[in-house]
Amino acid sequence: MILEERPESQGEGEDGARLQAAGSGLKTQHSWLQSRRTRIHQQISKELRMRTGAENLYRATSNNQVRETVALELSYVNSNLQLLKEELEGLSSMVDMEKPKGEGVTVPMIPLGLKETKELDWATPLKELISGHFGEDGAAYEAEILELEGLRQAMRTPSRDEAGLQLLEAYYNQLCFLDMRFFSPARSPGLLFQWYDSLTGVPAQQRALAFEKGSVLFNIGALHTQIGACQDRSHPEGAYRAAQAFQRAAGAFSLLRENFSHAPSLDMSTASLSTLEQLMAAQAQECIFEGLSLPAPATPHNCLAQEAAQVAAEYRLVHRAMAQPPVQDYVPPSWTTLVHVKAEHFRALAHYHAAVALCDSSPAAEGELPMHEQVFQPPRSPEYQGPPLPQQPEERRKLAKAHLKRAILGQEEALRLHAMCRVLRTVDLLQAVVAQALRHSLAKYSELEREDDFFEATEAPDIQPKTHRKLEVRPSSLSQMKVADIFHRLGPLSVFSTKNQWRLAGPVHMIRGEGGFGFTLRGDSPVLIAAVVPGGQAAAAGLKEGDYIVSVNGQPCKWWKHAEVVAQLRAVGEAGVSLHVVSLLPNPEPRGTGDRRPALLGPGGLLKSQRECGFEIPTPVHASPLPLLGWSPKTKWCKTGGHPQPSTGGDSGSCP
Repeated sequence: MILEERPESQGEGEDGARLQAAGSGLKTQHSWLQSRRTRIHQQISKELRMRTGAENLYRATSNNQVRETVALELSYVNSNLQLLKEELEGLSSMVDMEKPKGEGVTVPMIPLGLKETKELDWATPLKELISGHFGEDGAAYEAEILELEGLRQAMRTPSRDEAGLQLLEAYYNQLCFLDMRFFSPARSPGLLFQWYDSLTGVPAQQRALAFEKGSVLFNIGALHTQIGACQDRSHPEGAYRAAQAFQRAAGAFSLLRENFSHAPSLDMSTASLSTLEQLMAAQAQECIFEGLSLPAPATPHNCLAQEAAQVAAEYRLVHRAMAQPPVQDYVPPSWTTLVHVKAEHFRALAHYHAAVALCDSSPAAEGELPMHEQVFQPPRSPEYQGPPLPQQPEERRKLAKAHLKRAILGQEEALRLHAMCRVLRTVDLLQAVVAQALRHSLAKYSELEREDDFFEATEAPDIQPKTHRKLEVRPSSLSQMKVADIFHRLGPLSVFSTKNQWRLAGPVHMIRGEGGFGFTLRGDSPVLIAAVVPGGQAAAAGLKEGDYIVSVNGQPCKWWKHAEVVAQLRAVGEAGVSLHVVSLLPNPEPRGTGDRRPALLGPGGLLKSQRECGFEIPTPVHASPLPLLGWSPKTKWCKTGGHPQPSTGGDSGSCP
């Protein structure tokens, strides 16, 4: 090999020219992206101003015709905002990372947009409530309130990954803490929660915290749909992750539907949630089919035929639900058309795979059901009631042609439906998938075609839907996430909440007598005075059975264990001990005052126990477990009253 020496100046000049060209290319791309981002931000600001004006008109007018027109305009504005935000996110991803390109062509999925909300001022009502009800300085909890507001602000724009899901789940669990501590029929902060409908863009507002909870839970399901839609399903791992994401989305919507009633927005109505649940289950089933149809490992065509028929059956149910009122009035028409296209496409795929299975199958053994006959055998039927399936190769070829004919007709119908929808015409990927399947069917039909075929075979039977991988709606992972109460310093929820009324007594000074302090302690966090010895030091100081010790010698002990309080009392010298205690007062049932929010009780409640939700707090000794969403006029009011009974948990004993 001969190495030719290049002059140094020439090399530097060429390298410099290449670097300059590369730099100018990067600069041009960056300038274009920055310019495009600026224009998108301007368009978003314009749409937001239009939405604010339409929203004000919607609230101000009482004319039904005007309200319908404004609602339609809000739906249009909301759709534009979703598209602009998705385009902005796509521009950001062009610089941050490149999404891996799949080897195969996959059908596009339907992701849901997140519900939007306005900023909320937690500080003023919480400070007033902490000062007025809890008897503490509300300004001392500035850090906790800022943490809560920061968490809510962050969850409004979560990232499209696991971190974004954890952010939404963390805020949701904090709402459960807030519900148990600050919201009760007798007293609540009086906040007004406002959220925009994900499908129509129409604003809805209520003072019930259940609306905030339900909206966050809806966004958890919507974010799962976005994560599933952006997976690379041309590989088995990507198809499996997408199926899991859509299953979890279906679980979130199912959870919301079962525990939420009389929603103020259409996207959270029972009909909408049921349709969305069916849609996500169908998309998960489609991902399972895609994973099975990948080249490796190869799945028999008779199995793929039944899997495709199962997907088609799921989408037919979804299309039927979307085409009926009231869902058809606010679901985007392009969704309904896409679901219809998929139903026709997968039904055609079922016939295509059945035809291939007929061509590739071998004669069945004696007494054994032929492989292709299992595809047409009705489930739970002792005998096949239809015409006998052919066993001879020539007869199987003719039946395969009949299936291919149905496949070709179905794929042509899917392309026709696709061409009729203006929105779907812009989705070239969908047309490419259906057209590719049509080409495969035509090629297989030509392969089976013969010159001496002068008659058509009988009508091909339907394919029996069946899945070999059972689809289960995955429940939400809310109960698996451990969170700490932001307002932990206020004390255990079993006592220190707006559901209880108490009186603070102290400091109570006592000196150890011959029989000790004269009371018995029980329980943990807070420690309860279980019994008071008549004539003892505690009785003389005014302590009573049922009081909770909240301070020992100036040290807050709301969260102390029984052993810690006992050890502190035993270490007291001749100077004695100074205690602060709280005495719970009877809670009369409110009559027409306060925020009357019925609690949603019944089987399948989402907060079956605090341990199940990951709440690290002691179990209340006088209150039943609270539900996830307090929103149903069919249930009774929560009643809290009477003096609490001494806790049966923890250690107990007399203090010397």
